[in-house]
Amino acid sequence: MAGPAAARGPHVLRRINGEAVLSALRAAELDACRVSDLSAVTGLSRPAVTRALADLCETGLVEDIAADPADEQDGRPLGRPARLARFRSEAGHVCGVDIGPHKVLVIVADLKGRAVASYRTAVPPHTRGADLVVIAEWAVAEALKRARLSDSDLWAVCVGTPGIVDRGSGTVLKAPSIPGWAGLSIIPELAERFGCPVLLENDVTLAVLAELAAGDSNEGGESLVLVQWGQRIGTGIVIDGKPYRGASAAAGELGFIDLDPAGHGGVEALSDAPDGMGAFERLVGASTFQQVALAAYASAAVEAPSGLETDEEGLAVLFAAAKCGDPIATAVVDKVAGLFARGLALLLLLLDPGRVVIGGGLSIAGETLLGPVRRHLENQLLVPTEVVASELGERGVALGAVRAALDAVEPRIALSERA
Repeated sequence: MAGPAAARGPHVLRRINGEAVLSALRAAELDACRVSDLSAVTGLSRPAVTRALADLCETGLVEDIAADPADEQDGRPLGRPARLARFRSEAGHVCGVDIGPHKVLVIVADLKGRAVASYRTAVPPHTRGADLVVIAEWAVAEALKRARLSDSDLWAVCVGTPGIVDRGSGTVLKAPSIPGWAGLSIIPELAERFGCPVLLENDVTLAVLAELAAGDSNEGGESLVLVQWGQRIGTGIVIDGKPYRGASAAAGELGFIDLDPAGHGGVEALSDAPDGMGAFERLVGASTFQQVALAAYASAAVEAPSGLETDEEGLAVLFAAAKCGDPIATAVVDKVAGLFARGLALLLLLLDPGRVVIGGGLSIAGETLLGPVRRHLENQLLVPTEVVASELGERGVALGAVRAALDAVEPRIALSERA
């Protein structure tokens, strides 16, 4: 009988009240909340909220603010100042890292998930896995420097990576796009470097988390497909509001679908491909747009727009020309969009998600690219499917990694609150 009685004791009630108040402070849109507002949100009495705030202030997670300026007129108090409290989101920080064959993008965020700094660096061609870890460490350090933080300020790091990830062991099982990446001890090295827990997750899975957190896409258990479309192509699947990974965490590898009836992009070609790209990625990846465009301008004996051949500006130049009505650029975008729609249609016919979100580097093209994709899809689907561009752009994976890192620090926040 002592156990149940103890579980209902005053200390347990104070802990429960503290958790409720802390949750309300973290979820509040405003930085500071009045005791009366917290009482209304939590359903607790004002004295209970006041006691909870006193306990939380001792943990360092909450700060007590003496007076509310709104309760003053002409510099004179209107009455007893309202007590304010705020969640100290700066008490700790998390880091989301997007590691890919072409770039590393780092976002540092506070405990409310608000980005405080970011850093992006290009990955040199033919970089191998071990060197990529070094680049990632350096990029995280640079992001921390921009945020004026040190390693000790990090509570958790989450790394998003292409390939199939074994979350149990924290290793990448397959990563065709990054030589020497699969099987590499990524987590121990980063954990030792930054002195905090490190998680490893598939990049598109993280992008899905970011999309769900950014909007109302999962309200009512909605289903959707997120396609990260850049040089590589990955797909995240949400069914009835829940991400679907598949039996081997390999669901959604749209980039490896082979649409070539002659078999030139098939398994044999993949095994020999030095870049490890799938057949569909080689068919409609970002570089394809530039290759097809340069060939089209040369065939028409028309001078290509300046900058089209460059890696950094080429795509933006092509899409800008298509948006302005350049017939060759428009035809190129339409051609590749049509091929992309053929592959996407296979997935949509099987899943019928109702909604497709296009993320990744090519999402910057907006309607210039998505308009042709929708038009080509119309004749290939049995039911209409909404196709929209992600508002997160290339930051989706890193932002999703931030969300995963925040989930990882929840136990630490809870322990701090109970201390």
